[in-house]
Amino acid sequence: MRQDRETRSIRMLTHSSELEVCCLPTKSCIRSFTMIEIIIVVVIIAIAAMVAIPLMTSAASMQIRSAANMIAADLEYAKSMAISRQKMYAVVFDKSTESYQIEDTNGVIDHPVKKGFKYIVNFSGDSRLSKVDIVDTDFDTTSEVKFDYLGSPYNGSNTPLNSGVISLQAGGTTTMITVEPVTGFISIED
Repeated sequence: MRQDRETRSIRMLTHSSELEVCCLPTKSCIRSFTMIEIIIVVVIIAIAAMVAIPLMTSAASMQIRSAANMIAADLEYAKSMAISRQKMYAVVFDKSTESYQIEDTNGVIDHPVKKGFKYIVNFSGDSRLSKVDIVDTDFDTTSEVKFDYLGSPYNGSNTPLNSGVISLQAGGTTTMITVEPVTGFISIED
């Protein structure tokens, strides 16, 4: 009879997912995880780490792409405003404060979406773009590009633009936004 009890408990244990080491009926049983369960948990943690680590390291490259797209869109906005309103609009960059603003002949324009705010973009003040630095702005040695009623670009000295480049950097990534002379075509180069 005693042998039957031990045999029954061993048979029942072989069908369960937990490993039980049972001794005689008078001693306590020990419960633990199987090696397969431990390996599965370690593999799941490793996969989660492999997914999370690249996301954290690519934050700078994501920010620089977003900043470049934002600057290109704002340059296009200034150009389209100049064409539609038939007056000069300028985008003025300030490397020291990591910012830029859109101006017309009366000064900084109102933001079209953020009512009550001026059209000033500050990378260092925006947590979404805080890793991005404006390394250089060169519109024929000025930090300003203007668009006339035809959308043609001019430098800060009001002469037709010969070359216009904005250089951004975040982490080890550098991106350049180019404004073409005559046409004002805006492109992003990685």
